[in-house]
Amino acid sequence: MYLTIISDSHDQIHNLKEALNYCRQEKISTIIHCGDLCKISSLIEAWPKDFEAKVHFVYGNADILEELDNKIFSCLKIYGKIGEIFIENKRMAFTHFPAQAKKLGETQKYDYIFYGHTHKPWEESLGKTKLVNPGELAGTFYQASFAVLDLEKNELSLKILNKRE
Repeated sequence: MYLTIISDSHDQIHNLKEALNYCRQEKISTIIHCGDLCKISSLIEAWPKDFEAKVHFVYGNADILEELDNKIFSCLKIYGKIGEIFIENKRMAFTHFPAQAKKLGETQKYDYIFYGHTHKPWEESLGKTKLVNPGELAGTFYQASFAVLDLEKNELSLKILNKRE
């Protein structure tokens, strides 16, 4: 099973569409967004037709709280500032902020902790816990990127989006 990790998309609809289309094509049905989507309506606008996936979302510092009718967009689960999921015998947490990610990592309760905010792709180990920043989907400071985790092989890969012409 594969899992996609996204952060800091900042309403960049084109890149969000590309990442979501990648997930649809690769049949990835679990997506974690580590905040700074900005407007949740951007996710709805970018969502591919005939795509069934679950998006686990935490708020970042640039997110605007919006009322959302879950009947219209039932695939989104909002956690607040920290999310936690357990998939394929892996315990994972996600947040927007690096300091919060490190604090969670120090507990050694998790296999993976995902975070954003810095916009820089990064991976490090803290004991048995792997801390991962998938970079920024917006492509503002670095090339637009997201991460894919192969849960069966326990391998991470960074996907770089092509620059827009």
